[in-house]
Amino acid sequence: MISHPSRHCTVELQALPSRIGQVRRIVSAQLRYWHLDPLIDRAALGVTELLSNVHRHARPDKSCVVELELLVDRLTVSVRDHDPRLPVVADAAEDAALSTCGRGLAMVAAMSESWGARPEGEDGKVVWFTLPATTTARPQPARSPRRTPEQQPAPRRPATRRTPTPVTAAPVITAPVVTTPVVTAPAPAVARAAAAPPTPARSAVPG
Repeated sequence: MISHPSRHCTVELQALPSRIGQVRRIVSAQLRYWHLDPLIDRAALGVTELLSNVHRHARPDKSCVVELELLVDRLTVSVRDHDPRLPVVADAAEDAALSTCGRGLAMVAAMSESWGARPEGEDGKVVWFTLPATTTARPQPARSPRRTPEQQPAPRRPATRRTPTPVTAAPVITAPVVTTPVVTAPAPAVARAAAAPPTPARSAVPG
């Protein structure tokens, strides 16, 4: 069962070797979601050591809960099991088989900001460690170097639109129609003279 509100993630599991790798992938994915990629390797290593201790030493069962909690500047990773015995970091002179945890906790202490263990109820305990989380912001993309004035491209001239010249139709000039009057000339006098009867010619010789 996995529940992951905005800054909290809980995973319930049996601390078996076959499940530890799966939990590592869940922890890695959750930290990527929180943009904490630089913490993935250390968080995955720490949770692996804590679950391995549960697998080796916890009694009577191996059921446990892995919890991730992100505060403003700190990530806390904890493992809760049902064995009330608190772990002790094994000393080099001690027999690891007689201690309640192996040397994995020494590794957790070395790579974490802080760590600890506390009783949980009457039949359990919580072992935890913290890592600094200075920022949760998404990394900004790298900016390209500024160009010198010689490298600056020439500014582009703004494109100008040509306004089409309106075509004005030539005015149509209508000339007035001039009607030429038809003048009817009178009939020539010759014609009238031709119509008169001819006068008989007089003889110049006396009769």
